[in-house]
Amino acid sequence: MSGKLKIHVDQDKCQGHARCKSLAPELFELDEFGNAHEIGDGSVPKGLEDKAWLAKANCPEIAIDVIEE
Repeated sequence: MSGKLKIHVDQDKCQGHARCKSLAPELFELDEFGNAHEIGDGSVPKGLEDKAWLAKANCPEIAIDVIEE
């Protein structure tokens, strides 16, 4: 990982399991229906890269993308 990471939640796939929010509350927020959204523009702050990958790996709907920039 030489560049920065960004996360994105595919709203068509998210079913509101909220595992990402439980594992990485600094990176995800839930809407009024319990579906996850990336915080801000999805940029992953330094030091939280492992949490981004962990959230992606634990999403049962495979709704989280981690993009290396």
